[in-house]
Amino acid sequence: MSKVTYIDETEIKNKTILVRVDFDVSLNPDHSIANDIRIQQNLPTLKYLLKKNNRLICVAKLNRPKTRDPKHSLKPVVKRLQEYLPDYKITLVDDFLTCDQKIFKEQKPKEILVLENIRFYPKEKDYSTIFARKLASLAEVYVNDGFAVSHRTETSVIGPPKFIPGYGGLLLKKELSMIDQAIKDPKKPIVAIIGGAKVSTKIGLVNKLIKIVDYLIIGGGLANTFVCAQGLEIGTSFCEYEAVQLARRLLSLAKKNRALIILPVDAVVAESKDNHTSEVVKIESIPPKKSIFDIGPETKAQIGGIIAKAKTIIWNGPVGYFENPVFRQGTDFVYYSIAHNPDAISIVGGGDTLAAISKKEYLDKITHISTGGGAMLEYIEKGTLPGIEALKR
Repeated sequence: MSKVTYIDETEIKNKTILVRVDFDVSLNPDHSIANDIRIQQNLPTLKYLLKKNNRLICVAKLNRPKTRDPKHSLKPVVKRLQEYLPDYKITLVDDFLTCDQKIFKEQKPKEILVLENIRFYPKEKDYSTIFARKLASLAEVYVNDGFAVSHRTETSVIGPPKFIPGYGGLLLKKELSMIDQAIKDPKKPIVAIIGGAKVSTKIGLVNKLIKIVDYLIIGGGLANTFVCAQGLEIGTSFCEYEAVQLARRLLSLAKKNRALIILPVDAVVAESKDNHTSEVVKIESIPPKKSIFDIGPETKAQIGGIIAKAKTIIWNGPVGYFENPVFRQGTDFVYYSIAHNPDAISIVGGGDTLAAISKKEYLDKITHISTGGGAMLEYIEKGTLPGIEALKR
């Protein structure tokens, strides 16, 4: 059976390596880096390869630029990477297609090249064999260490290993083994907490989770659609009305699978997400001119009890509008409840979730913080990802 070979399971020495990393960091308004956890998570792979006298060319995206826009340049990333790897000269290559190719031919082992934001090239998003071949021609070996992008079929993720030998990096290996542990051989009870906005993007996942978890706690905008499915009014709250039937089906499917779906019993409401004042109301009494922005104290008490007895916990997505401090208490509560359960294996992931917990204490109490939200969810749902399949041989 074909499988992925990881860089620590083979000998890769004195090679030029194209490394697909995940440097998609969150930035402050002044373009400084707000949180560099994603850079840190790729460092073990980079250091491992550098130790073996390899020359590295890093490929990464930042945000979702539509055109070549200096606002989305990897300059701040290169600067931060230089701080983590002070013994190496790190150079940003503005455009690898048009630059003087001498920079690649004369690359020294002590020099790391970082290609400018790969999303600046339209052919990255719309898979192109020619673009894949151009990327592959820069190196002798390809390594994918970008777990967070491995659910995408973008050229830099699935293309180069068609032309040069492809391997998995150490972060990819760690991410997959941690998720496998939680899904394939989990300690029970298993609790999943799913937040975020849309049901439609998470149908397959909820379907899969209902079959494996004991409790599925649903929060955020996602919960509103389920509350509507129970026939309750939710005022001016966000709701995917076209997904209400789907939500009803999932609620009855959960009963058949004996998974308990836990929905909010009370909520924090306000007239707008920017309000500084709010009130707590029962879920069946949402005022017509107000919206739900967080879970209420009764809901917190209920889910706190469930998380406390869990042996396996999967969390993806905030349960309220955490960007406003008035509405972040529910998400903070979920985080602290997970951190204070020493008996559980806990996996936390997703960009918004990481942003919500990045400055917190007790991060070391979480078993595994996944860099990929979409990738983590798709891997749980499907058992593989396009970026993993591309490496199999």
